[in-house]
Amino acid sequence: MASADTLRERSQTTPSPAPRPDVDERRATAWIGQGVVVEGRITSSQDLRIDGRVEGTIEVGDHVLMIGARAAVKASLVARSILISGTVIGNVTATDRLDLQATGSVEGDISSPRLVMVDGAVVKGRVDASGNRAKKTQGG
Repeated sequence: MASADTLRERSQTTPSPAPRPDVDERRATAWIGQGVVVEGRITSSQDLRIDGRVEGTIEVGDHVLMIGARAAVKASLVARSILISGTVIGNVTATDRLDLQATGSVEGDISSPRLVMVDGAVVKGRVDASGNRAKKTQGG
């Protein structure tokens, strides 16, 4: 059994993990796999994870959209919550929250009332974190 001193040492030397996004990557109920290529419009009434290539438009409404680290997406994205770990070329609108992970990159305009960017994430475009555009997109 570890002594109190040993436990104290471990807690002092263990680095704290990177902040986790609000979304659970394992909870996606629909998935576009790594070897899949989709062109056109995707709409989903459930959470969606993309690990493949998509060109077009992705609308997930009041659900979560996850872009995996190996995904290559050339599309406009609209969802309640978006987690980007891969590459996105196109405008991104999250009506609640956008999480850009260290491996994530966006080339396009971003609109979300809440934006979390991890060190290493890349954005090339305008960012509106005021919530104005996201509310207009959601409400009409």
